[in-house]
Amino acid sequence: MTTTVAMLYPGHAAEDDFALIEAAIGAVRPDSGVRLPVVFTEVDSDDHTVEAMAAVGEQDRLFDGVRRAHAHHPSALMWACTSGSFVYGFDGARRQAADVAGKSGRPASSTSLAFVAACRHLGLSRVAIAATYPEPLASRFTGFLADAGVEVVALRANDIGTATEAGMFDGDGLFEMLSAADSKSAQAILVPDTALHTAMWVVDLEAKFGKPVLTANQVTAWEGIRLTGLTVDVPRLGSLFTSPPGPLAG
Repeated sequence: MTTTVAMLYPGHAAEDDFALIEAAIGAVRPDSGVRLPVVFTEVDSDDHTVEAMAAVGEQDRLFDGVRRAHAHHPSALMWACTSGSFVYGFDGARRQAADVAGKSGRPASSTSLAFVAACRHLGLSRVAIAATYPEPLASRFTGFLADAGVEVVALRANDIGTATEAGMFDGDGLFEMLSAADSKSAQAILVPDTALHTAMWVVDLEAKFGKPVLTANQVTAWEGIRLTGLTVDVPRLGSLFTSPPGPLAG
């Protein structure tokens, strides 16, 4: 049996992370039949500004992606974009996901909402953020999490101007970015950008920092699979994919 979660993904940057995640799941659960096809949505500008990211998440763009995702016969859909969902606020992101679910007739969520679900699953209430974005956009994610009941104790905005630039970020840069963002009071580090390659480094990052590291593509895949009712235990994808629900789950 195949379990398919369609990833509505804006533009081209780090979409190959989903193939890596799919392969990691298949290596330990070949019977699960998990597929994570990427459906590209229209982007006029990938600038990391509030205005550009709000445009990326407009309903007509998402609905066009939903239409094309039907070819994959998905069990669930994910709007695989952090800033294109949190820029609408917590309630707005929930409405956005509900619109996708209503249009597709399938369960749906987004990367921003997946971060919230992952924090609740792991029982996290205090986090640090290592953001690629400039501060005006990064601060929107702080407010989004606050409205969801998650306190941001440290924020590092890295002024990477576009998603294209984020997609070219290497592993050394990623480790340096998280080192600059970490705080002793943070229970986890969140890395909110689906344009950033992170799937191959999550386990190493958690080993270095001694706490959960939640990255955009990782939480997006996890939440999409969870929406289908399937559970997979995949150590290569970090503690999120191996941990039972924590005290704040639900």
